[in-house]
Amino acid sequence: MASTRARDERIEFRTTPETRRLVERAVQASGSNLTDFAESSLVLAAQRVMADRERFMLSERAVAEWEAINSRPARELPGLQELMARPSPFVE
Repeated sequence: MASTRARDERIEFRTTPETRRLVERAVQASGSNLTDFAESSLVLAAQRVMADRERFMLSERAVAEWEAINSRPARELPGLQELMARPSPFVE
């Protein structure tokens, strides 16, 4: 993931000697350098974590099920109607 963008931000962290040796072996095996290897690995991990928070993908069947659920009429929920009729405790 070599980049031509200016790198002016730093990320530093401590690790164990065992982890450091493993990472160095992986860097060497990948033919990369530590910065590129670490950055691409961190970006990939971050994208995986954020994927379900930013977007989600459904199969055609799941989309059909989702649409069926969302097209149903709303149920009457008397308890919720009572709750929503109360004055807000957050308004002064």
